[in-house]
Amino acid sequence: MFSKDDEDGYTELVPGISIKTLVYGRNTLTAKFKLKKGSSLPMHSHPHEQTGYLISGKMEFVIAGEQHTAEPGDIWCIGGDIDHSAEVLEESVVIEVFSPVREDYLPKIQ
Repeated sequence: MFSKDDEDGYTELVPGISIKTLVYGRNTLTAKFKLKKGSSLPMHSHPHEQTGYLISGKMEFVIAGEQHTAEPGDIWCIGGDIDHSAEVLEESVVIEVFSPVREDYLPKIQ
């Protein structure tokens, strides 16, 4: 699978946080997130390992009870079933890879 980046195809995951699945295969799914300042992801977990890269902005993460401030160029890996949350301190763009594939993030067939 090959994909060109454009502004189409985003869906709002929660208020202020939009996602676009870029590519996916048998074992991984890569998504791009646009996050508005002041939005947040509540504490949650899922069975998928999640590796992320902050392209722009600033975010505050709590991962397994530890607080981390992410700035452009920072990267993280959150193991499956680990509690984590995020607060968006500045307008942000993030790329994340999930393994195994998050079926809830697969594009909907119209």
